[in-house]
Amino acid sequence: MIGITFTEKTMAARKRIALVAHDHCKVFLLDWAERQKHKLAQHELIATGTTGLLLSQRLDLPVQSMISGPLGGDQQLGAQIAEQRVDLLVFFWDPFEPQPHDPDIKALLRVAAVWNIAVACNECSADYLLSSPLLDQPHAHRIPDYPAYLQGRR
Repeated sequence: MIGITFTEKTMAARKRIALVAHDHCKVFLLDWAERQKHKLAQHELIATGTTGLLLSQRLDLPVQSMISGPLGGDQQLGAQIAEQRVDLLVFFWDPFEPQPHDPDIKALLRVAAVWNIAVACNECSADYLLSSPLLDQPHAHRIPDYPAYLQGRR
């Protein structure tokens, strides 16, 4: 990336995990989250609207809920990623259905890539992510050096 420098940030041992699922994938995310409840309970959970409500009911765990994805919840999560308030994104998206808010979904995935956070897009990758030994320990990773970026624009 031209003009962008990077710095290192260390994630805390207790991660902030964002959970998102398209309508046809909500049942898969709920089933997966129930199987992973013991691990998820050790971390802070954030979700888009309906998904967050369903997760908190099913898991009996606190879940910070944004508004519904199509109404801007995906963008709210993207802002939290850019503000370095989300460490992992689990997004069960539906590859078989066109989504009317597809640009928001692409923007969410893009900002997750920009800020170098781990992303799981299905049950298999989410299982791998939660089984990582890095999940429960501090982890240093590279992120854009935003203060240096601003300094370079002056």
